Amino acid sequence: MTGAYPPEPWRLRGHLHTSIFLVRIDDVPVEVPPGWRPMRLGRYGVVGTAWVSYLPGGVLAYDELMSTLLVRRGARLLPTITHIWVDSAASRDGGRALWAIPKQLATFARGGGTFLASDDHGTIAAGAVVPRVSMPGLVPFSFHVVQRLGGSAKVTPVRARARVGLSRATFDADPNGPLAFLAQRHPVLSFSLRDFRMTFGQP
Repeated sequence: MTGAYPPEPWRLRGHLHTSIFLVRIDDVPVEVPPGWRPMRLGRYGVVGTAWVSYLPGGVLAYDELMSTLLVRRGARLLPTITHIWVDSAASRDGGRALWAIPKQLATFARGGGTFLASDDHGTIAAGAVVPRVSMPGLVPFSFHVVQRLGGSAKVTPVRARARVGLSRATFDADPNGPLAFLAQRHPVLSFSLRDFRMTFGQP
């Protein structure tokens, strides 16, 4: 451990449920990393949300809710994490220090395919996930995340394998909360990554 959190890379395991939304880009209150701009589909940006349960067996075990925005630099497309909450101080501190991920603390409740995240101001969001069709076996994949770090952009690699499947999901953001731009919106696509094994960060 380095201080209160593990050094990179973090090797993690668990389950992830994500939903994709099309949101008017003017409604998304974020600053993108320098040199990058939102990926636009007409007037809309591509926003992703994810409920993640990191389980024992990885370097940390905790729950997480995040929102991302798809950004571009030339032909390269990457997600940038714009809002994120965890229930682990070690995850919060490590995410900020290692990768400029703006993690905040929250309280989580989950069970039976339902999820709830709240902080001192009240409910952040609630959701429900029902698995549908799944692909056989573990599917390997890799991508990068780009974050704003002062006046520069920090790009971090992610490598994983998981059981990939489509899901039916609802996502209910508090209309007065930090994810208000997602309130009363419906995802265009939802999918799950179950039993993932993930390596986050530089080896």
